[in-house]
Amino acid sequence: MTRDSAGCSGEDGDVSVVYDLAAECTASDVEPDTPYLAEINGIVEYGIFVDLSDTVSGLVHESVLEGTFGVGQELVVELEEVRDNGDMAFQPVDIDLEDDEYTLEPVDHEYPLTGTDRLQANVGEQIHLEGEIVQVKQTGGPTIFHIADEDGVVPCAAFEEAGVRAYPSLEVGDVVRVTGTPENREGSVQIEVDGLSTLEGDDARDARDRLDAALEERAQPHDIEPLIEWPAFEKLRDDLREVATLLRRTVLEGRPIRVRHHADGDGMCAAVPVQLALENFIAKVHEDTNAPEHLIKRLPAKAPFYEMEDATRDLNFALEDRSRHGQQLPLLLMLDNGSTAEDVPAYETLSHYDIPIVAIDHHHPDPDAVGDLLDAHVNPYLHDEDYRITTGMLCVELARMIDPDLTDDLRHIPAVAGVSDRSKADAMGQYVELAAENGYDETRLRDVSEALDYAAFWLRYNSGDHLIEDILELSDADETRHRDLVSLLAERSRRDVDRQLDDAMDHVEHERLESGAHLYRIDVEHYAHRFTYPAPGKTTGEIHDRKITETGDPVITIGYGPDFAVLRSDGVRLDIPRMVSELEEELPGAGVSGGGHLVVGSIKFLAGKREAVIDALVEKMAAADLDEALSSAAPLEN
Repeated sequence: MTRDSAGCSGEDGDVSVVYDLAAECTASDVEPDTPYLAEINGIVEYGIFVDLSDTVSGLVHESVLEGTFGVGQELVVELEEVRDNGDMAFQPVDIDLEDDEYTLEPVDHEYPLTGTDRLQANVGEQIHLEGEIVQVKQTGGPTIFHIADEDGVVPCAAFEEAGVRAYPSLEVGDVVRVTGTPENREGSVQIEVDGLSTLEGDDARDARDRLDAALEERAQPHDIEPLIEWPAFEKLRDDLREVATLLRRTVLEGRPIRVRHHADGDGMCAAVPVQLALENFIAKVHEDTNAPEHLIKRLPAKAPFYEMEDATRDLNFALEDRSRHGQQLPLLLMLDNGSTAEDVPAYETLSHYDIPIVAIDHHHPDPDAVGDLLDAHVNPYLHDEDYRITTGMLCVELARMIDPDLTDDLRHIPAVAGVSDRSKADAMGQYVELAAENGYDETRLRDVSEALDYAAFWLRYNSGDHLIEDILELSDADETRHRDLVSLLAERSRRDVDRQLDDAMDHVEHERLESGAHLYRIDVEHYAHRFTYPAPGKTTGEIHDRKITETGDPVITIGYGPDFAVLRSDGVRLDIPRMVSELEEELPGAGVSGGGHLVVGSIKFLAGKREAVIDALVEKMAAADLDEALSSAAPLEN
């Protein structure tokens, strides 16, 4: 910087200015003809040595000195010369710090900052970087500070001694300045720290404002056209953009993301594309090549809501990661799940911690129950649409907003999601045509759907990342292996379903409701194989589909066990979430809970109240109106 020269008071009586170098200032901050505050640190025969900062010092020769001096005394000096060997010589300025009027003006060190996007070009050279600490990990050797600036996140290794925390006063969230040398370490760039300090005052505010502005800009999702033209989807586009922005911002801030999704075909078609998009974005943002593995975890959920068992397990892992690895607590992303009152206890547990929650779902929601607990909520019911817009269809567009380069790989996924969830959306025809362009005819779509469902059952609580990616032909999956694997799993799925139904169908009870609809019931606890594929819900659904084919009439199917029932309906205008709410009030002490779609759902109750709950449920179903499209059967006469 250029400073006006200042000595004693000028002709107009101006007060002198004396500059005070900050401790971190270097010789590059010292300018000629400028008075600086100095402190004497040594006296020799030929002069005195003075310090202007922690690293700026020099000699004032005895030939230019008058009077006596002592160590620790302050005086004002200006630069006389810089010798060839780099030594600095100073001379006194005629300002008496005791008597003269002067203004002391601090001078901060001017750091030429190097962003994380330019580290590779500066490997082996000392650089300065400013950013926010997003993770502090203590290893058996150095302390690793992960620091985010406007362009990315870089690990910075600071060594005190083996296993000892370096810079113990620094914590996650501090805005800091790093001085160090970028080096290549195991395929990643890492800064070897020479100095690390917290920014304060205006410096901290300026850096924080600069970082926030840059992150806000980088967090903006890509502006893409949807895969198909669909007016119903347009209602949800802004909600998805909000979530895409939040997820990208989460990655830029170095916060982990934990994905929970329903363990079925639609849930996996929703979660896996988003997982891949986030992994790609994490790899672009973070210098650490292992970051995608550590910062995003995907786990299936068997229940159609966020169970306390899953929530407490997720919370425990998050707290352990914070304690052991210095990670921030994660953002929880609920997919094809998470919209109902049944999710509230788990959400309330997480609300005691800094864990944002986002839900993207197409089950009938309870917005009054979950609204205040969610940071973002995307659901077609919130826009007067319904479950026919599957979560997989929504999340393919979300993934493309995060990483549009995935588009070609994802064109068949919405059709797989729709087939898996038996969607009757108007757009299914367009999605099937789009999938056909990628070689997925309707037979192949059904095979992939069945293979997904079969794999999800046996994976249980495991994400099965590579297996699911092979089934969906994602992430450079080998096409031959994909086809062979899908064929094998789909064949075994059909074999096991046929075996189950061959044994179960003789035990299906039938009655004709007054509305004319067929009601089928089966005790899946006693008349279906347990602990094997297909599960009770799948068994009930397969029986239902066969009865629809046989009758062509409106059909309701109930598969029940000691304390649960699975419900399916076609051609009958049910509202299962509403029915469940009514039963809760009408049957106190029955422990009724549940929900789902309007015509697909599940219900829990106390085993001792099963008969009363099922009877009351059937009464409500019998009173429901029929859809005209499937009402060829005339109502029974009284």
